[in-house]
Amino acid sequence: MVRQVGLWLAALALVVGHAGRARAEGDWEVTPASQAALERGLKWLARHQGPQGNWNSENLGLVAMGALAFMADGHAPGRGQYGEVVERALDYILKSAKPSGLLNVAGPQRDMYNHGLSCFVLGQAHGMMSDPRISPALDRALKLIANTQCDDGGWEYQAQRRPRGHDLSLAVMQAKALRSAVDSGLEVPPEVIESAIKSVRRHYRPSVDGDRSKLDEQAMQRVPGQFTYTGNDRGTLAMAACGVVCLQEFGQYDDWRIGKNVEVISKAIKDMKSVKPNGEGPFDSYTTYYVGQAIYQVGGETWSKLYPPLRDALVASQVAGKDPNSDGCWSDNRRVGGEEGKLYATAVSCFVLAMPNRYLPILQEGRIDTLQKRFGQP
Repeated sequence: MVRQVGLWLAALALVVGHAGRARAEGDWEVTPASQAALERGLKWLARHQGPQGNWNSENLGLVAMGALAFMADGHAPGRGQYGEVVERALDYILKSAKPSGLLNVAGPQRDMYNHGLSCFVLGQAHGMMSDPRISPALDRALKLIANTQCDDGGWEYQAQRRPRGHDLSLAVMQAKALRSAVDSGLEVPPEVIESAIKSVRRHYRPSVDGDRSKLDEQAMQRVPGQFTYTGNDRGTLAMAACGVVCLQEFGQYDDWRIGKNVEVISKAIKDMKSVKPNGEGPFDSYTTYYVGQAIYQVGGETWSKLYPPLRDALVASQVAGKDPNSDGCWSDNRRVGGEEGKLYATAVSCFVLAMPNRYLPILQEGRIDTLQKRFGQP
């Protein structure tokens, strides 16, 4: 992948480079309780990391999430209270990268999940710190994403190019990795992103009976609908958020599908179940991860109204007690069990609680006109 960036990427890098570290806007974003919960969560992650830096997990995506939690709070190798924790985690990811660029050492069915999430975190690290090992590893990882993109613009679970991609959960992983690289000034072939945008839109499903293929664009805008896993199945909150994240990442800020799915997210947050301090948040961690990013990226009233209740539910569900094995953690037995479930849930919760601090490059900007002009509107 060529390293020289085009004018639109150069302009974007300039915006990001001068963004600085915008702290939280006020008490409505960060409360004493949410700050204390974040600190306790990071302490739990640091205590349980282990000398290899991987929290005894072979899933590089989960290890990357562990690093992301600390980076979101401003920690980096050689910087911050947990600089060594971040360094060990990134070391493990970089040492595990395969010559092909693949960031996965678990089974092949985890290829593009672990690869996409790890690549995203390396892209954020590239924009936050100077480490000569990151750029070549990231470059190879981006090439692999481009080379394994399916003919319809999506991706498969295994790192193989096929006629059709599998589902939206894979597309959003690669979307975030590609956008993360763009934010760090690396070039991404425009055709890869343009094809991905088309693929994401095909996962939107209007909620009508009968033959949906007869609905044109205007007709779909007049009826309810949301993003779904494959485009032909029932929508979930996670997929609604994933679709919003994908479109926002690629500058499709005015796409009418965003508003439809924000309605789904808003209702889900309004109807959140009550939580207990047992580590189980209001949603599973996968859903929480994308819901948090979706409402942040949309911003404005969506963020100011929906973030506080989500934040407070995470704070209320954190495990509290004298047992160091559990104090300060969250757990997620709905998707990832055991210690990996605690790693995943705690890292996601810390990431969402740290988002208002805006340390990560991808959280430091709002609408990027360069992206919007480059890829156009629907």
